[in-house]
Amino acid sequence: MASDHSASSAPGVPSLPPQQLATYFALMESVSLLQHQVDQHLRKEGAISYVQFQLLARLADAGGPLTMTQLADGVVYSRSGLTYQAGLLEKAGLITRDTYPDDERATLVTLTDDGAALFRRVLPGHIDAVRRLLFASLNDQDVQQLGDIMTRIRDQMRAHPPRSAAPRKRRTGRKASPPAAAGTD
Repeated sequence: MASDHSASSAPGVPSLPPQQLATYFALMESVSLLQHQVDQHLRKEGAISYVQFQLLARLADAGGPLTMTQLADGVVYSRSGLTYQAGLLEKAGLITRDTYPDDERATLVTLTDDGAALFRRVLPGHIDAVRRLLFASLNDQDVQQLGDIMTRIRDQMRAHPPRSAAPRKRRTGRKASPPAAAGTD
């Protein structure tokens, strides 16, 4: 007796059509190959991980300090993992972390001169790897279409983020913070 299910489906779960399955595997393999090459370059030339590069890049692009929350907005990584990576960058002297003056619960992150120098040193090789591996086989129209498609996919995924990437909800029922002492603001 033949089964209704292909090897790629589970009982009660319809399998993806062949074109969708092939597209999914091509996307995942492409992302893995690109990320591996970029990560290898960053580790060899800068002794940093891809996540650490993302943090340095966001700080360099901002042109000034950002809070950890602002950094986390563009990096898909757990909050605890992001804090750990920032700690490694701080220990290496590439960033500093201080209490945010307007809200002592927030942490303000600043790119150091050494961090900016490292970012500038690894950026050309990073761009070369992306250009060679991702864009070399695409024409301008392909790049536009790919960008449009990936933006739609990203936006749809961000509409339903994993718990670690979702904005923190304020707890209700907590005691309010005491008012600031006079003259301290």
